[in-house]
Amino acid sequence: MSVVRYVALGDSQTEGLGGDEESGLRGWADRLAELLDAAEPGLRYANLAVRGQLAGQVRATQLDAALALRPDLATVVAGMNDLLRPRFDADAVGAELEAMFAALTGAGARVATLTFPAMERLVPLARPLAPRVPALNARIREAAARHGVLVVETYGEEVVVDPRLWSPDRLHAAPLGHARIAAAFAHALALPGSDRGWAVPLPAVTPVRGVRALAAEARWVSGFLGPWLGRRVRGRSSADGRVAKRPGLAPLGTAGRAGD
Repeated sequence: MSVVRYVALGDSQTEGLGGDEESGLRGWADRLAELLDAAEPGLRYANLAVRGQLAGQVRATQLDAALALRPDLATVVAGMNDLLRPRFDADAVGAELEAMFAALTGAGARVATLTFPAMERLVPLARPLAPRVPALNARIREAAARHGVLVVETYGEEVVVDPRLWSPDRLHAAPLGHARIAAAFAHALALPGSDRGWAVPLPAVTPVRGVRALAAEARWVSGFLGPWLGRRVRGRSSADGRVAKRPGLAPLGTAGRAGD
């Protein structure tokens, strides 16, 4: 399939948090765009993702804009912010995702999404939320199957829960993680030169245990969990005041302006 217009919808992972390098936010969607352009030069790319948004907010604020851009390929990755909320409803989140799948495929776009990893493997304090991930993944698979959406299966892949793929907050991929996610999408899309190398585990290292592990947990709680809970108590979101970084289609190396 020829991809001339690629539009990414989602939250902070798709926006690129954790992928900071000298060039700024360069997340998996940006890297996938680079791989698409390498396979077939001339790609125009828009990234509508906004950090902190729930699945319903992604649908409400990004779907119409995405449809107006008439993408050949769209990626939709959302739901993790919902999963972290006290009143998580897998069926409701699945319905929001399915509405986006239906609208985009109905408009002729090829759509791809992914399943989420077992977050309790990354955040031990999240063990009470562990059943939510497979529940959400099941809804994603069911909705995708009904609309011919391509699913990148990350759940169950050992490398995906390797801490080295994640930033210190354990919620956003590190540069290596973003690169692996992009490679997984490229493989699922059968791009030239792609393979399952993205799923190959990293060389083994000695795990941190004992006092050092407890100290690491304490730093994470004070540095990341505490501020996150503080925003929830104040009714704030990291999405407040944010706009898409590439609201319009544009070639790589240029900023997409609204209306392009």
